[in-house]
Amino acid sequence: MGKVATKALRNAGKVPCVLYGGDNAMHFSADELAFKHLVYTPNAYTAVIELENGDTFDAVLQDIQFHPVTDRILHVDFYQLFEDKAVTMNIPVRLEGNSPGVRNGGRLLFRKRKLTIKALPKLLPDFITIDISKLKIGGTITVETLLNDDYTIMHPESTAVVQVKASRNAVLDDEEEGEEGEDGAAEGAEAPASEAAE
Repeated sequence: MGKVATKALRNAGKVPCVLYGGDNAMHFSADELAFKHLVYTPNAYTAVIELENGDTFDAVLQDIQFHPVTDRILHVDFYQLFEDKAVTMNIPVRLEGNSPGVRNGGRLLFRKRKLTIKALPKLLPDFITIDISKLKIGGTITVETLLNDDYTIMHPESTAVVQVKASRNAVLDDEEEGEEGEDGAAEGAEAPASEAAE
């Protein structure tokens, strides 16, 4: 702890870390290389922290500080997980399928690339998957269509996650005529099946 100690750790290739969530905050350090498969992967959330004294903790990655020039990891905050205690996390949104509205010249607007959710650790998904294969010009997929019994989405139900706006060269097909509107809900947009964190 302290500037001198943390500088010495970084010079030795270590990353200062803090584990929150228990009775007291726990300070420790880990090799910078140990974060390679935790930070630089799409599902960089959960981790098992094993200390030299043999104590082991299940944790979730809460915050990472990077050097503004070199992008080296300067500090990492973890949050301890308990089976019966819900945790709040920012989960990436992943789109799948091809939007007919985009094929007809509309502009896809990805409004929320991450959603804040609250869930028990075992129910935390790696991604929230949204099927846009029925999203037409003027269509919007909102948080309301993504509600799931496994977790609580911490955004207003009317929050737009993804939508297709008309552009100058957009062509409405017969099925889309009369359905154009900035706030129209995407027809058939179903809540994605939650994926268990691997």
